[in-house]
Amino acid sequence: MRVLHLNTMLRGGGTDDQCVKLVAGLRKLGVDAQLMGPGGREFEPQIQANQIPQIVTPPEGPLKIHFMRAVAREIRRGGYDIIHAHHGRDYWPTFLSVMMSLKRPKIVFTRHLAKSPRSLPSRLLLLSLCDQVIAVSQFTELVMKHGFDDPDSPEAERHHRPRLYGNTSKIKVIPCAIDTDRFHLRGNDLLLRSEWQVGPEHFLFAVVGSYEYPRGKGQREFLKAAAKVHRLLPNARFLIIGRGALGRTLQQDIERLGLQGKAFLTPYCHDMPRVMNTINCLVHPAIGTESFGLVLLEAFACGRPVIASELDGIPEAFRIVGQGELVPPEDVEALAAAMERVYKKGLDLPITEREAMHRRVEENASLPVLARRTLEMYQTLL
Repeated sequence: MRVLHLNTMLRGGGTDDQCVKLVAGLRKLGVDAQLMGPGGREFEPQIQANQIPQIVTPPEGPLKIHFMRAVAREIRRGGYDIIHAHHGRDYWPTFLSVMMSLKRPKIVFTRHLAKSPRSLPSRLLLLSLCDQVIAVSQFTELVMKHGFDDPDSPEAERHHRPRLYGNTSKIKVIPCAIDTDRFHLRGNDLLLRSEWQVGPEHFLFAVVGSYEYPRGKGQREFLKAAAKVHRLLPNARFLIIGRGALGRTLQQDIERLGLQGKAFLTPYCHDMPRVMNTINCLVHPAIGTESFGLVLLEAFACGRPVIASELDGIPEAFRIVGQGELVPPEDVEALAAAMERVYKKGLDLPITEREAMHRRVEENASLPVLARRTLEMYQTLL
C-alpha cells in the first residue's frame, strides 16, 4: 500500500502534529506512507526527528497551480493507492491534483476542526470530492452531519456551525492521539518549580496553551476563579503556561484581582511532559470551539487530574480517563468550586492510580492506536 499525505502548512499546531505523527505511525506498520509539502517550515525538525522522507513542493503559485502540478506529477510517478489531506485549504487542491494526474487513487480528507468548511461550495461538494472523511471526534462528526447551533454563547464562532451536504455515510470517526512514549510518568521536577517561583509544598493549577486575542483559551476566566478560591486554598498557586498577545492583559488581571505571589505567567516550555509531571492539576477552561482536547490526554498520561469545560469534543477526551471534573463553559463559579474539590483531595494521586491512568490513554488514544485505526480504514476503503 502506498499513501501520499499532503500538507501545505507544516508550521506547527495540532493538525500538523497529528499529520506528521500519523505518517510516522503508518510507516512503523509497514505502510509506504510519504509526506508532501513545503520545505524549510517550522515543523521540519519534527519531520526529521520522525525519520519521514519529505517530498518538497514548489511555491504554490497563483491559485496553487504550481503545487497542484507537482502533486499530479508525483501521483503519476508514485502509483499511490490513497491521497490523504489534512488542512481545509488543501481539500480542493488535492481533488484537482488527482484529476490532473489522470489516475484514480482513493481520496481521504481529515477534518481536525469542530466545524464544517467555511465556504458554501465546499460544504455542498466536499463529500462528492472524496472517498472518505475522517472526523477526529464524535462531535466533529455530529457537526458535519447535522450542524450545531449555540446562539447564546458569548463566542460568535459558536453561534452557527452548518452541516455538510451529500453522502454523510462517508464520514468516519478516528479520534486524535498523543505520544504516550513521550508523555509518561516522571518525578516532580523541583528545578522547574524553582523556575516558576513555587515550592514543593504548593498545589499547582495550570492552564497550558496560547493566549491570543480576543479571549485566549479561557485564561481570564481561570484567573477569576483563582481570585474566588485563593484565600481558601493557602498552598495553591495558579500558573498560565504559554505565550501570546494577551500577556499584558493577563498580568493586569493578576494585579487587579489581588493574585500577586499566587498567580504567574510562565514562559512557554517545549518539554511539555516535564510540565505535566510537575503541576498537580491541569485546568482547561475552553471557551471557543474545540474538536477533541489532546492536552487533557497529555495530562492524564502523566497521571494528573483535569478540570475542563464541558463543550464540543472535550468530554470525549475526558471520558477516556475521567479523573477530575467537567464544568460548564464560561461558569467561573463552577470552575472555582471544582478547583476547591480537587485541591482538597491532596497533592498527588497514588502511583498505582497514576499508572492506570497512563495505561488507559495508551490503550485508547496512543499513536499506534491512531495508526492502526487509520490503516484499517484504508484497507476497508481499498
